[in-house]
Amino acid sequence: MSTVHHDVTQLPPPRVEEVSDGVFAYIQPDGSWWINNTGFLVGERGVISVDACSTVRRTRAYLDAISSVTPQPVRTLINTHHHGDHTFGNHLFGGATIVGHEATRSNILQWGGPKATAPFWTEVDWGDIVPEPPFLTYTDSVTVWSDDLRADVRHVGVAAHTTNDSIVWLPERKVLFSGDLLFNGGTPFLLQGSVAGAVQVLEEVIEPLGATTIVPGHGAVAGPELIDDVLGYLRFVQATARAGRDAGLSPLQAAREVDLGAYADLRDRERIVGNLHRAYAELEGGPLGRSIDAAAALTDMVAYNGGRPLTCLA
Repeated sequence: MSTVHHDVTQLPPPRVEEVSDGVFAYIQPDGSWWINNTGFLVGERGVISVDACSTVRRTRAYLDAISSVTPQPVRTLINTHHHGDHTFGNHLFGGATIVGHEATRSNILQWGGPKATAPFWTEVDWGDIVPEPPFLTYTDSVTVWSDDLRADVRHVGVAAHTTNDSIVWLPERKVLFSGDLLFNGGTPFLLQGSVAGAVQVLEEVIEPLGATTIVPGHGAVAGPELIDDVLGYLRFVQATARAGRDAGLSPLQAAREVDLGAYADLRDRERIVGNLHRAYAELEGGPLGRSIDAAAALTDMVAYNGGRPLTCLA
């Protein structure tokens, strides 16, 4: 198995894209490990941000980008889920009300910060991260307003990318901030969520919205065709898990033997191993999103990567 790594260490700079009037996506190339997208809504009296970034440097650059668009302060920060690439920078949004699902709060508190990333990823200069969870929480949904523009923040109802995924949906504009329920150009990752649940959410929650513009958690802004692309990968993972389990293979063995085919060029393809760990667990039964041995799965991902830590360019 050839080592999975990035050949390019100098990434293009982040960019701001106005996806609708007063609605902006902040896209961070190349969208690989810990390099996420965010977004913001600009109103007359303040800004609503969708997610923070992973490092102090990246979050400060994002705040500078907002300031280049508007002098208004960020009054509200929404976290789409608990993962650190979307939340480690929360503490830099001074004075903002941080909004998130109840389980997003509890998972951030449990995680504690970047120290948990070692030794699975290459070294990153995180900066002085102070974990700061949402302090306004909800169980199902909450609505925030940018002037008269409605933004529905909805928990998706079942484990998918994580157990606490929320979307930010602008019904008047048909714009969706999907968090990590959707990746564009990168391999989806379900280790802390559910493959079956992700399929269910995309089919039953995301597709019926009829979004025309999607800001994914990672990768370029897309249209609704991205939903089918991700569904295809998720079904591929499920089929690979069934075949591997029937053949008596471990998730790592199944990952090494499978031809990734159309998905071979997705970034961070070593995620197939973690996804198979999750899919194998689902074949055994039990509640979707139940706890599994994430350290064992990540260790197998490093093995698939030729024994090298996973490449993080954040």
